[in-house]
Amino acid sequence: MFGPKEIVVVLVVLVIVLMVFGPKRVKSLGSELGNAIKGFRSAVREKEAAQTSDAGEELRTVADESAPADTKQRV
Repeated sequence: MFGPKEIVVVLVVLVIVLMVFGPKRVKSLGSELGNAIKGFRSAVREKEAAQTSDAGEELRTVADESAPADTKQRV
């Protein structure tokens, strides 16, 4: 994946970022990025769960509508 040239490029970029922002700011940037990624992942999971439950509800509704009248349960 990474060859010798790519590793050198990554190290040079990291040194430049460290020089521009400083160690304290780089640490806070990293934690902010981590929190943003966690928030994004949880939002995606919530949306997928909502879509899954909506799809299951639709299937139950369609199955109830297609069942014969005498087999439907009365509430």
